[in-house]
Amino acid sequence: MTLSNHRTAVRLALPSKGRMEDETTALLQSCDLTIKKVNPRQYIAQISELPNLEIWFQRSADIVRKVRDGDADLGIVGFDKVAEYRGVGDDVVVIHNALGYGHCHLSVAVPEGWEDINAVSDLSRLAASRNKNKPLRVVSKYRRQAKAFLERHNIRPYHILHADGALEAAPQMGIADFIIDLVSSGVTLRENRLKEITDGQLLQSQATFIGNRTALTQHPDVLTIAQDMLERFEAHLRAIERSMVIANVRGDSAEEVARKVFSQPELGGLQGPTISPVYLREQTDTDWFAISIVVHQNRLHQAIKQLRQIGGSGVLVLPLTYIFEEEPPRWQKLLENLKIK
Repeated sequence: MTLSNHRTAVRLALPSKGRMEDETTALLQSCDLTIKKVNPRQYIAQISELPNLEIWFQRSADIVRKVRDGDADLGIVGFDKVAEYRGVGDDVVVIHNALGYGHCHLSVAVPEGWEDINAVSDLSRLAASRNKNKPLRVVSKYRRQAKAFLERHNIRPYHILHADGALEAAPQMGIADFIIDLVSSGVTLRENRLKEITDGQLLQSQATFIGNRTALTQHPDVLTIAQDMLERFEAHLRAIERSMVIANVRGDSAEEVARKVFSQPELGGLQGPTISPVYLREQTDTDWFAISIVVHQNRLHQAIKQLRQIGGSGVLVLPLTYIFEEEPPRWQKLLENLKIK
């Protein structure tokens, strides 16, 4: 079955520049999906591990539009762009909503000099004090999200202005009263004498894996590639949070060593430790066992201390690339969303 426009290859749209391009390429590389470009200036590439897949490098907003319209079948882009450009229908399907990079949030920022404007209710009160001929002017690249927010919180009258490039200077230049824009660290806001209001956050965003509903439901190759990539993402993201820890522990039996391990709260592993005898050159010393456990990164040093408490020695810590388990819940959720049994 051919895809739209009589093509046979599945299309994956990726960010074409900046940090999102670099981090997306790095994620795919970490998942053994290496992007191959004949020419660095090209906007089309391939991944040899997925031979029926074409990579199309696009601007972030265009990724969502192309997936929505069926010109691309799959895409990776920030959720902020998905929310703004997906449209009112359900053509854009979120396959994975948390790829672990590109973190930011869309927020209302007002001049620091507005000392009595610290919450949405304050902004609504300020707007209500204006007449229709002098509405609050807000500049944003996210017109759809900004309008919905202002209407929802009864901030009227208002006038939304669009601007390309950095928006933070607009209030100081007198172009706008306040802005609605993406914030990551908040440094740029502070340098331009702006502050976020306490309850003025519109949405949280990070890199998101999306697909076209029709392509996923009507073209098996698209669904197969989506599943392959989803499985790799889930297994890799699960793995980078953990390490494999291997140590030698004395004991009369594997069962005794297991009891020692389970006496410590951080040594359980994913389902339990793997325990095997250590075969030494000198057979007179046969009461050593090797244990392998998977430990979360933020508990690694506690786990090592607890291994030592039960007599562990020769502790090795190894990075993990993947942890594959049963089918990811996100895959089952996707099938339910697509109404595929």
